[in-house]
Amino acid sequence: MPVQFADVAAAAERLRGVATATPLLESDALNELTGARILVKAEPLQRTGSFKFRGAYNTVMALRPRAVVAFSSGNHAQGVALAARLLDIPATIVMPADAPRTKLEGTRALGAEVITYDRRTEDREAIGSEVAARTGATVIRPYDDPLIVAGQGTVGLELAEQAAARGAVLEAVTVCCGGGGLIAGCALALTHLVPGVAVHSVEPTGFDDTARSLAAGRRLGNTPGAQSLCDALLAPMPGELTFALNSRLLAGGLAVTDDEVAAAMRLAFRHLRLVVEPGGAVALAAVLTGRLPVRGRTIGVVASGGNVDAELFAQVLADA
Repeated sequence: MPVQFADVAAAAERLRGVATATPLLESDALNELTGARILVKAEPLQRTGSFKFRGAYNTVMALRPRAVVAFSSGNHAQGVALAARLLDIPATIVMPADAPRTKLEGTRALGAEVITYDRRTEDREAIGSEVAARTGATVIRPYDDPLIVAGQGTVGLELAEQAAARGAVLEAVTVCCGGGGLIAGCALALTHLVPGVAVHSVEPTGFDDTARSLAAGRRLGNTPGAQSLCDALLAPMPGELTFALNSRLLAGGLAVTDDEVAAAMRLAFRHLRLVVEPGGAVALAAVLTGRLPVRGRTIGVVASGGNVDAELFAQVLADA
């Protein structure tokens, strides 16, 4: 296989002392509400506010290129920008013009040059390739890369170790899924460390390409024109590398609506005191809605990021 547990372990060593070992949170109220033991991995507390820093730093540290270019709706952008700054490497990031303002501003604040594009009419990969050809920069892909997958897998490695330290035996884990890098890495680590654990992808309704691809046994794309609150999870189809891993390792795929995501954001804020962005809340939404049966079980949930514009977050809270 192009990525194995040993690669995740190697990534953990590169990230040691650089990435934050984010906490595993538990709420009596959420446990009572679901009738289960829910353990939430709090990646909004990671550097740059999401898990993406893990894969970005692992990749840039391993390759040590002279310059980097990446394309991202925001979380990968900030992860690459910070990794490049820490390693004193110039970074150019291609981002949609309608990305959340906090992600655009955060990427610029980290010293990267930001090039915006129209996600409806322009091809971000083509723009990134042109920058790479012109400048000699190395493209740091958002998910379909072995080093990225291995870095993201350290989330699952930490989750397994932290749960075991509490005497908890994880029976299932829910993880958000866009292109599939985070869940592929998590599934590699979790299935290695927790025999019998069932790992489920969770996506927004309308962007459930991984769930449908798992059912069909081949990669399927999303219908053009679909929209979702979950800006971080709008990949057009599963990655080639990530789907090869996920089709082998995952127990299945789930989908949740924007309203269910908003409810999960409110509950995370109320009971965990955690700010979670829409794409980061889908895994919790799947548990709260019963998409995944959880009563009487011990469930791990990855809250993957917290980079949400203040105005949107305030509106979500107000809509309760």
